[in-house]
Amino acid sequence: MNEITGPSSALTDYLRDVGINATTIARRVATRTASAQNQPQAQPEAGPSRPRNNSHRDVDEGYASDNLDEPESPPKKKKLSKAAEAKLKAKAKKKKAEDEDYDEDEDAYTALSKSAWSTPKPAAGSFADCATCEKQFTVTKYTMAAVPGPGFLCHPCAKASGTDPFKKSAAPRKRKTPAERRTVVHIEERSFPSLVSICIDVVARHIDDVEAFGDIGALNMEAISKALSKTRRLTSDNAPLFYSAENKRLSMYDATNLTPDAFTALGHLNPNLTTLKLDFCGPLNDAVMSSWTNSLPHLVSLELLGPFLIREAAWIAFLQAHPKMEAFLITQSPRFSLDCLAALIASSKTTLRRLRLREVGKLCDDFLEPIAEIAALEYLDLAEPAESLTDDAVIALLSKVGTTLTHLDLSGHGALTDDVLAHGLDPYAPALASLLLAHLPELTDAGVAAFFGACEGAPLVRLDLARNAALGTDALAAVLAHSGGALQALNISGWKDVGEVALSGLAGARELRTLDVGWCRAMDDFVMKKVLEGCRALVEIKVWGCNRVEGKWGATRRGVKIHGIESATVL
Repeated sequence: MNEITGPSSALTDYLRDVGINATTIARRVATRTASAQNQPQAQPEAGPSRPRNNSHRDVDEGYASDNLDEPESPPKKKKLSKAAEAKLKAKAKKKKAEDEDYDEDEDAYTALSKSAWSTPKPAAGSFADCATCEKQFTVTKYTMAAVPGPGFLCHPCAKASGTDPFKKSAAPRKRKTPAERRTVVHIEERSFPSLVSICIDVVARHIDDVEAFGDIGALNMEAISKALSKTRRLTSDNAPLFYSAENKRLSMYDATNLTPDAFTALGHLNPNLTTLKLDFCGPLNDAVMSSWTNSLPHLVSLELLGPFLIREAAWIAFLQAHPKMEAFLITQSPRFSLDCLAALIASSKTTLRRLRLREVGKLCDDFLEPIAEIAALEYLDLAEPAESLTDDAVIALLSKVGTTLTHLDLSGHGALTDDVLAHGLDPYAPALASLLLAHLPELTDAGVAAFFGACEGAPLVRLDLARNAALGTDALAAVLAHSGGALQALNISGWKDVGEVALSGLAGARELRTLDVGWCRAMDDFVMKKVLEGCRALVEIKVWGCNRVEGKWGATRRGVKIHGIESATVL
């Protein structure tokens, strides 16, 4: 028998409360039928009628329902009292609210309809016999009907059936309106500002009361300058915080937002500067350089990144006004010409120790002849030119200045070959500690291995041979044999054919602090484990493009930063 029934109407609930159910209705219909057979039939034109005694009996028994089995002659409905009407309206209103809250996703027909009970539920406080264990129990509002019926269950039997009679029914989930369904929920995580940002805001707000900070100190000034530059909040308004007539050194790491007038003010408010470093100084122009010619008379070290606008005449005037320069380091200056270099060498060839002409568009072999006149050059950076230097010109330069060189950067010179190593660096540069030869495609594995195998100079501390795809196992083995005990920074990114055995040899570089082995195909978790265990001074390693490195070598030593593992965003 299918016992699943649907919801009952408010009228059905009311009839059940007054003691009328399907059995009672069927019995009364049978009684009326038998009475009608014993009485003479009424005239057709008179219409249906009910005997007076039957009507009186119905009132006494409280029957007020339509004749469900005889729709052709429905009896009149009993007029309800005001209290009954109010109760009926309340039930109907409640039923309507439940229908509105009904969610199609929920199953509303899991429980039996109350109309299926064969007998009405006894009043709370009365006694009843359990339909399962047949023990007598006290009826409460939590008493549940037996399934299948008839009868009711005591609380232990109700729990044994898998239903908790005391569990509160979950509130029906309200159906969302179309407008609510179209609403996109945004999750915002509120975070507290960092201490650096708070300090920056304080400094920016009170820039006019710089004296209120007291003696900040050079180290704190440097930290504040870096913090401001990191967020590009160094402007012409707050730059005076770093100005002082007592300053000997001044570094600004992002001068993008400074105006030419601010650069001019820098020279006037720091007249005793000897060292000046400006990164991203694009607004710097000829007028500023002309003002610095007189306002910075003690300057001996100048480092500029991005002085695009300075023309040849301004460079020459400035360099002639500043003899005895010790460091001249410029990057990305397309208008710096051979005449500018000649002016620098003419005024400072006996004092110049550090020279950088990086990404200078006009650099060519002719630049090397004036550079060869420098007496004691220690730092030379000629990387990333528009046109590569040649082997003969570089070898001739090294024969003149190579003896004192400790740092050499010739990265990006695509025409240089193994001859520079064998005939230039080997015989003429024995004191090199830092060598950068990245992106020199003409270098060979055999040539690099032969150079480091025969080199009698001091071991290198820093070596960058990145983006040289032809280098491999022999070159790395020779490098580690020559400088493995002293290397602190090594970059072999792009050595796709280097072997696993050679990479495992990196574990013997005990002083190694930074390592880049990106795009080395043989690099895997086993080699990484050996490197991490052997290089106890390692603080950073890059493995970009190493597909076999998955981070499964175990725990990583605290303090080591690993970049580039594809299977993990952060390690």
